[in-house]
Amino acid sequence: MANEIIKGMGFHHVALMCKDIDKSLTMYKALGMKEIVRWGEGEKLIVMVDIGDGGRIELFARGNDDYKVMGKYAHFAMCVEDVDHAYEVALKAGFEPLTPPKVVPLESAPEKISINIAFVKGPDGEEVEFFKQV
Repeated sequence: MANEIIKGMGFHHVALMCKDIDKSLTMYKALGMKEIVRWGEGEKLIVMVDIGDGGRIELFARGNDDYKVMGKYAHFAMCVEDVDHAYEVALKAGFEPLTPPKVVPLESAPEKISINIAFVKGPDGEEVEFFKQV
């Protein structure tokens, strides 16, 4: 559905501060994401990876445990064809398990839908959701 107020608006990327950008990059690449551009070096290194549909994750090298949270970020979700498979691939890549795959019927309107979801935790504590409407 197109935005009728701001023409051409769409999702571009999520920015993630990484304590160990090489580890984060390796883990996200293990999910099938592809590096598309990088710039800077050392603590100023930034790497952008495509998640597969043009949406991106921008990895910043200067993350640490003291980084202050901005806003009320809860998680970021990626739609997938097979939630169980995505969850298993993520665990093999080193992501921590949070919520194993499950189907959740929603009391939604105007129609009732169900979703298949799973959550993992990345190397910097970020929560990643795998999502499919069923």
